[in-house]
Amino acid sequence: MTRYVALLRGINIGGKNKIAMSELKAGFVEQGYIAVSTHLNSGNVIFSSGAEDRHTLSDIITSMIKNRFALDIPILVISQEELEDILNHAPDWWGDNNKAIYDNLIFMFPFLSYGEFYHQVGEPKEGYEKVYHYKNAIFWSFSRKDYQKTNWWAKTAASNISDRITIRTANTVRKIVRM
Repeated sequence: MTRYVALLRGINIGGKNKIAMSELKAGFVEQGYIAVSTHLNSGNVIFSSGAEDRHTLSDIITSMIKNRFALDIPILVISQEELEDILNHAPDWWGDNNKAIYDNLIFMFPFLSYGEFYHQVGEPKEGYEKVYHYKNAIFWSFSRKDYQKTNWWAKTAASNISDRITIRTANTVRKIVRM
């Protein structure tokens, strides 16, 4: 059995794409996944599964969500082992306890390269944003009070690649990797 994390993009945000976590968990259990739990209301599902690879799992979960909730949303599945590896490569400046800094982890879906992401979103604004790329993830930090001065804040949501990324905070990622 492998432990996985499914990151659902764009649910329960601003009253759109509503899914109750209890119903989402039930859908995973009905698919035969075990030790299913959710974290927060933003689509973080931790579960165990046998032989499927993460792309097959993503397809199965996408289909379940379409059938059960009538939603067509992007889903990224990553093993907890892969997630731990990503966190083990975090830069020193990312995810510390400085409450004035907002630390995010941007997950790029398969078939989106860092080069394409960077081409669409542009350079981070020096002095306001820090970024570091490792595998399919980008560590991104910026000052909470200056978020509107960043280059990436609006562009991650409005670019042509917005449906091929999903973003989680440092605290969320650290919690789901331990579940």
